[in-house]
Amino acid sequence: MRFKLACVQMNASADPEANIAAVSTLIRAARGAGAELIATPENTGIMAARSEQTLAAAAPEESHPALLAYRALAAEVGAWLLIGSLGVKIPDEARIANRSYLLDPEGGIAASYDKIHMFDVTLEGGESYRESHRFRPGSVARLAALPWGILGMSVCYDLRFPYLYRTLAKAGASFLSIPSAFTQKTGQAHWHVLLRARAIETGCYVFAPAQTGEHAGGRRTYGHSLIVDPWGEVLADGGEATGIVVAEIDPGRVAQVRAAIPSLDHDRDIAPPLPLAAE
Repeated sequence: MRFKLACVQMNASADPEANIAAVSTLIRAARGAGAELIATPENTGIMAARSEQTLAAAAPEESHPALLAYRALAAEVGAWLLIGSLGVKIPDEARIANRSYLLDPEGGIAASYDKIHMFDVTLEGGESYRESHRFRPGSVARLAALPWGILGMSVCYDLRFPYLYRTLAKAGASFLSIPSAFTQKTGQAHWHVLLRARAIETGCYVFAPAQTGEHAGGRRTYGHSLIVDPWGEVLADGGEATGIVVAEIDPGRVAQVRAAIPSLDHDRDIAPPLPLAAE
């Protein structure tokens, strides 16, 4: 059974309420375009210049203003929503979770996933990120049941760790969600090729809604929300503007591609290489 997917491309600010309003408008537009599954980027809740702002905007899951708003919106529009990520407070933990949510058309939480891999890097030119200072890494891969097949959930920097996606695909995923806030610099170099590679390696559809433009503190994100089919073909590219991209998804395409190149069935257990002999 085919369905329509929409990826929301947004420019999140440091104002959580303004972000809810902007994203809600785009979600309603996506539903108006016929989308039955609508996905938003990483950091849908806030993109702030300082860690203390991000931490202050976080809330427990049961009372999180953004999550409550999106649960109500899912029920209003009658669609599945993949909220790329929100900052969620964790009991007895100073750091917060960078948590992705799948919401069903009644507004229920169908699944959630805490980002596993933390973006702790210093780029050329001195651009520096230390996600582990404010986010507690997750430790569990996550599958979720959709009416059209199984979704494997991930967030942004997870994209660089192919073993996660192979694990999800071998566990039954036909679709992979990779909501992101890729930097302008790394996005220009790696975004398209990595997303297409994950699709090709797994024979899965890849859904990658993205942040775009300049945010508080001068941080710039790459945009180019992508929808990629299991053969690695880009079905939709959001470019640099805020808005939505929509594509029709054919779950039967997954079986076709995997039958043509059954690499998921060809894994071999191998021993690690022996240490090089000392000279």
